[in-house]
Amino acid sequence: MIRGGVWTSNWTHRVFGLDVSLNISLCLRSPQVPGICAGLVRVAPFVARIQNQSLVETDDFRHDIDRGHALQCVVLNDCDMDRPPVLQRVAKFPRCPLAHVPTPLEAMDRLSARLDTVSVFVKRDDCTGLAFGGNKIRQLEYYLGQAVKEEADTVLITGAVQSNFVRATAAAARRCGMECHIQLEERVPDVDDLHRSSGNVLLDRILGATLHSYPSGEDEEGADAKLKEIAEELRQAGSNPYIIPLGAAHDPLGALGYIDAAAELLTQLDQRSLRIDYLVVSSGSGATHAGLLFGLRALGSEIDVIGVCPRRDAESQTLRIAGHVEKLTRMLDVQSGVSSDDICLTDVSLAPGYGQLNAATLEALSLSAQCEGVLLDPVYTAKAMAGLLHLARKREISGNVLFWHTGGQPALFGYGDQLTVHGGISPD
Repeated sequence: MIRGGVWTSNWTHRVFGLDVSLNISLCLRSPQVPGICAGLVRVAPFVARIQNQSLVETDDFRHDIDRGHALQCVVLNDCDMDRPPVLQRVAKFPRCPLAHVPTPLEAMDRLSARLDTVSVFVKRDDCTGLAFGGNKIRQLEYYLGQAVKEEADTVLITGAVQSNFVRATAAAARRCGMECHIQLEERVPDVDDLHRSSGNVLLDRILGATLHSYPSGEDEEGADAKLKEIAEELRQAGSNPYIIPLGAAHDPLGALGYIDAAAELLTQLDQRSLRIDYLVVSSGSGATHAGLLFGLRALGSEIDVIGVCPRRDAESQTLRIAGHVEKLTRMLDVQSGVSSDDICLTDVSLAPGYGQLNAATLEALSLSAQCEGVLLDPVYTAKAMAGLLHLARKREISGNVLFWHTGGQPALFGYGDQLTVHGGISPD
């Protein structure tokens, strides 16, 4: 029922082996861009039931739709749930549901046969839906939730020229009726014109984002400081901007999305009676890696999580993940059980550097595509798969191995010329 601009409903579903009862309140507000956003009517992974069986059928909701209002989907009250404490704490944070979840969990049988040392499965977070999906959609649910709570009308973010995060942010901002300013950093040397115009850059422009440039790709503090300057200019012009920061000193709000994802995975494994021994994931900004590790340990899982470095060496990235875990512990006021031994990283496929191709990355990209029809990207997921292949061939991992696909396929088009020249892909 909707009263005073707030829709409230009670709903029960079985998840993670428990009966979960939700007392849900959602805030109705007029977005900056009028339109119907009924697709946003979602809470937790159980959106369709709430949308199709309860909310859309109410006369009050139809009345608000007719008036051009939209649900921005921020959970206002604490959900009363008989479920693990870490999930209850995560539920206290405002969230704007954007992702199509749960994402598929699939076997990679033909790739496993080629390796003959491990059984590989893939968690398809490239299928999270919004604007080519990817792992950043889960993270953006919490950043945009906070932005909506602060009544922001503009979102700012910084990233590489072919950044998946900035593309996803532009789409999420539009979905929530906001403007988006993107700062593109020069992280990759000697890029061609296609790199600067196709792939994610093209999507940024289609989504109507305002693009800025930053000359350095290895200056997180400077990039964040420049965002603050742009935000202040917008504020002086009458906007209410919200910044998604880059630096590791900030709270990893997006990692909360991957605590949710850890619970989602364990539910799927329980439903299938499937055991996973190792989880391999790209570890760049570290929010996905840290969120998964924190969530799995807090939920009692001992799955070994291995991060593959696409940007920094393993030693530097270990410190970053440890910092994220420490901040999550403080943010949620709950002990995860993550020890220093749990933070495992490899930089075996990193060279010659961020966004730069190597033979192992090209092999991983081709094998995944030609064995399974699963497309990887050259910056993150192909390097993560290259790490998995290396570890399997060296017999450093065994049993059932889960590859967490974080998306990023639009970058393939930005690397088209390089893949044709160096990747053995025929242009004919």
